[in-house]
Amino acid sequence: MRAYLARVDAVLVQAVIAAALSFAHLHDLASAAGQAGWKAWAYPVSVDLLLVAAWKRLRSGSSKVAGWCWFVVALAASLGANIATAGLLDLADVPAWLRILVAGWPAVAFLGGTLLAHTTPAAEASLVPAEPASPPVESKTAGLPAAPEPEPKQPASHVPAALVTHARKLADDYHARTGSPIDPETLRARLGVPAPLADANVSRL
Repeated sequence: MRAYLARVDAVLVQAVIAAALSFAHLHDLASAAGQAGWKAWAYPVSVDLLLVAAWKRLRSGSSKVAGWCWFVVALAASLGANIATAGLLDLADVPAWLRILVAGWPAVAFLGGTLLAHTTPAAEASLVPAEPASPPVESKTAGLPAAPEPEPKQPASHVPAALVTHARKLADDYHARTGSPIDPETLRARLGVPAPLADANVSRL
C-alpha cells in the first residue's frame, strides 16, 4: 500500500511540475506576443482545457477522429510555446506571424471546445448515410402447392323424435335391470337400426 501511494505521489508531483512549467511558458509567449494582463493568463488555461476535452473524447470511444484532431492542435500549441521560450525566439521582438497565431488562438480554441462538448454520438450517427435496405428474402415455401383445405364436417344424421323416445325407454329399462347404461351395440340390436343411427340415439340419451 505504501509503495502504491509513493508511486501515485510521484506521478502527481511530476504532473504538477510539468503543468506549471507549460503554463508559465504559454503565459510568457502570450505576454511577449502583445497579450497583456489577464489575457496572458487565459491562454494557458484555454490550451489545457482543449487538451482535456480532446482526451476525454478519445477516452469515451466516440468520434476518435475529431478527438485526435483537436488533441494534436492543442498539443502543438502547448509544445510550440515551450519550444519558443527555450531561446529560439527573441521574446523582446516577436515576429508578426507568431503574433497573428497567438491572437487567433481564442477563436480556434472556442471552435474546438464547442465541437467536442456539444457533438453527441447520436448527432454524429445521424450524419452517417443509412445503409440501403436489404431485398426481401424469398420465402422457402414459394412455388409449393397449397395445403389442402380440411373437408367440411358432415351434418349429424337426423334422428326422429319417436325413435329417440323409444330408445330412451329401452335405455331406462336396461339401466333398471342391469344398473349400467346401455351400450350402442345393444341399443342397435333392440332398435333394429344401423350403427350410425344407434350412436346418434346414444348421444341424445
